Amino acid sequence: MNPPIILASTSPHRRSLLERLGLPFACVASEVDEALVSGELPPDRALRLARAKAGAVARLHPGAIVIGSDQVASIEDGAAAKILRKPGDRDTCRSQLLAMSGRTAQFDTGVAIARDAALIAHLEPTAVRFRTLQVNEVDSYMDREPSFDCAGGFKCEGLGVTLFEAIESRDPTALIGLPLIWLCAALREIGVKV
Repeated sequence: MNPPIILASTSPHRRSLLERLGLPFACVASEVDEALVSGELPPDRALRLARAKAGAVARLHPGAIVIGSDQVASIEDGAAAKILRKPGDRDTCRSQLLAMSGRTAQFDTGVAIARDAALIAHLEPTAVRFRTLQVNEVDSYMDREPSFDCAGGFKCEGLGVTLFEAIESRDPTALIGLPLIWLCAALREIGVKV
């Protein structure tokens, strides 16, 4: 029998992904401060937050296997990377989608598994190349599939694919928020039957 499994997230997208594995699990909010750290690169931020979320919940649930994840979306902005957050509203979403028009956005998804003091982590990068978008296309997309709670403002598992030229990833579930290919291998490695 597997030890208790906890997803350190209340994200419905991550919950839905983990449900694919058919394992019983609970969801617990990590309450981790997600404030930006000056000069931190997007991949480092994703890994830091995934580790922090898994570790925070593991400390409260000894013996449980705790899965933490975080995704950071970014586009190049001169010599730096501009982080794209969950838009939260229509105007911000429109602005972000138009900023990605004709460009490649990077989505770095960090995932960590913690059990007591042990912690392993992984980063799964995904590059999304957007086609050139017109304002009316963006507005139509938002009318049909408002995705204000998703990094970048779209859902690749839905109509978001109409906005793309290509997705480059080793794990398509990483773009949704939880890289299941790595997660399955890591869970098997620690003795969980997947």
